[in-house]
Amino acid sequence: MDLSLKGNRAIVCGSTDGIGKASALLMAERGASITLVARNKEKLNATLTELSTEHGQNHATVCADFNKPDNLKQMIQSHLKESGYTYRILVNNSGGPHGGPLIEAKEDEFRIAFERLLICNQIMAQATVLGMKKLGSGRIINIISTSVRQVIPGLGVSNTIRGAVAQWAKTLALELGEFDITVNNILPGYTATARLQELAESKAKSMGKKVEDIRKTWAENTSLKRLGKPEEISSAVAFLASDSAGYISGHNLSIDGGRFGA
Repeated sequence: MDLSLKGNRAIVCGSTDGIGKASALLMAERGASITLVARNKEKLNATLTELSTEHGQNHATVCADFNKPDNLKQMIQSHLKESGYTYRILVNNSGGPHGGPLIEAKEDEFRIAFERLLICNQIMAQATVLGMKKLGSGRIINIISTSVRQVIPGLGVSNTIRGAVAQWAKTLALELGEFDITVNNILPGYTATARLQELAESKAKSMGKKVEDIRKTWAENTSLKRLGKPEEISSAVAFLASDSAGYISGHNLSIDGGRFGA
């Protein structure tokens, strides 16, 4: 199985923490030239120094805010014009909205989440697909959530918007297949990231419980009885980005430790 990514250029969103960072690091190890996209310049620069250059890659960064789609669009367009880069791999990944019951969510919470999780994905796809067509193939990989298959209690807005993102991706897979561009969704379960810690703290506070108890309950609701690691998700990202995954498209891949409960 050929898992090498040598000669490929990948742009990875939300790539200074968690799953996004783990994906960028692994794809660099496998030979890809990486462009990191995130809003914190210091974290971008720090992550840039961690990327492997063993295969002579030339890595880059783009500082942009996914809470401001117009800013993201401007910064990506400027980057493409100035660098002249053509991307074969796009990894869409950004933080989810705050937790809480769906019935209590305010209208703005939906708008903000929709812009961050779907509109920004659309901006990134439109910016990179033309280059993929010129190259003759491409890979679009969206990090979503296992809530696409089974909703997560207390994440009403996230459950709703991520479902929309999944359908967006499947539609895109249908439209872009003739250009040998695959589009797939990765659905992580409870994964030990800063985002999960924030959710645990919020839920513990609202329920009057300890954070450790919340995390333990989540782990117990999986067949493997533990939380996932970002590196376990990134392995799937790197695989879907490779030539070996060329006949996989429009797929929702759950990586959730056999999650069976809330």
